[in-house]
Amino acid sequence: MNLPAPADNAVVPRPGRSRQPALLYAVAGISALGGLLFGYDTGIISSALLDLAKDLELTTREREIVVSAILVGAMIGAPVSGVLSARHGRRPVIVAVAVVFAGGSLASAAADSMSALVAARLLLGLAVGGASNTVPVYIAETVPPALRGRLIVLFQLMVALGQLLSYLVGYALAGPGGWRWMFGLAALPALVLMAGMLPLPESPRWLVERGRHGVAERELSRLRGPEHDVAAEVEEITSLCREGDRAPRGLRATLRALRSPWVRPALLVALGIAAFSQLTGINAMVYYAPTLLSEAGFGDSVALLAGVGIGLMLVLAGVTGAVSVDRVGRRRLLLWLLPASGAAMAVMGVAFLSGGGSAVQRWTVVGALFAYIFFNGASMQAVVWLIAPEVLPLAVRGPATSTATATLWGFDLLIAVTALTSVQVFGLTPTLLCYAAMNGLCWVFVLRRVPETRGRTLEDIEQGLRAGVMRGNARQPR
Repeated sequence: MNLPAPADNAVVPRPGRSRQPALLYAVAGISALGGLLFGYDTGIISSALLDLAKDLELTTREREIVVSAILVGAMIGAPVSGVLSARHGRRPVIVAVAVVFAGGSLASAAADSMSALVAARLLLGLAVGGASNTVPVYIAETVPPALRGRLIVLFQLMVALGQLLSYLVGYALAGPGGWRWMFGLAALPALVLMAGMLPLPESPRWLVERGRHGVAERELSRLRGPEHDVAAEVEEITSLCREGDRAPRGLRATLRALRSPWVRPALLVALGIAAFSQLTGINAMVYYAPTLLSEAGFGDSVALLAGVGIGLMLVLAGVTGAVSVDRVGRRRLLLWLLPASGAAMAVMGVAFLSGGGSAVQRWTVVGALFAYIFFNGASMQAVVWLIAPEVLPLAVRGPATSTATATLWGFDLLIAVTALTSVQVFGLTPTLLCYAAMNGLCWVFVLRRVPETRGRTLEDIEQGLRAGVMRGNARQPR
């Protein structure tokens, strides 16, 4: 799964800039470990579940609860970390997130009952939500505009790499008691993240918002180099902060702004894409594919190897999507790849009908699974974190984007707590065909409602929204 691109609050880049200081890349590389932990801790449960379900004697519903606990924690951790980072700064919150990651990993490894494991996974969820909300913002507010896109993509790729690493570790440590090591090993990168963040600078934008202009100039000097006009950049950030002061204040004013007729089309697009990113089935496969394959007669070893393949496809899809969103366009990428995503899911569902475990059936199922992961990952999962901050107007971008993020986590939770039960009640093929149909419905939604935002400024998008042309056939960039 891919992580959110924050709203565009960049200052204008200056030509002729010298080589960027190494500290700049240290900021992105070290903080992006939060993405690695995000991906690892959400992905490792699929491999660990095979053995821990036996050791702890979990029912189908209890397995769903164990998987879902981290998502409940993420729904809490994301908004809480937003409040804390606004009050105390981005860097201290990321340090705290690292500590929670380490504590949750060790608690998961030591759990001796379902309730203890659920509590530990809830704790990990707080860290996952905090990382997904704070790390991209920290990178975006720290790096210069010329590097912002590629360094935020680094965070997104680290999420995919974390998921791949979780499948590799799960395959290597499969066996009785191995799940404890799977969970516990995540404490190591968490400690590296915590130690690495301590010497890094605070977000200059947060410092300016707090009126600490002198400290902001000093940190920007470290991040930009001696030839950069630090005072001018601080002044530009100050101007942007003044623009932000025009946003509605207070809960009532924010809710009134969100209900404005001209805002509704953009809010519908943001919430719809967030919901469909989960309803199309990606995390049902990420969380449960090894379990479903094992129970379908593929054997634990084959199921875990398939999990490694899923991790590889997630990384490949992440790279493809990151390159394509700016070259192909958000809307066009969805319209091109969603039919292939739905078709692959449908083929996988129909292939399970044949039964018998023949070689043809096995290869068809695994091939369709990998194709689905690639097509959905390179389209929906690449676009979902970009659409909301691009289409939502400045005055409500913060609270509206948080609403879209909460919607995503909520539907992720819905899938996690219903996937295995749906398979048990209705069967594997009907469940997969339902996900395939959701890909089709998403395609219709994109065709009718989602505008192309590639190559357009945020101001141009907002002007179109105010003019009532927030539709799929809105004018395209030249």
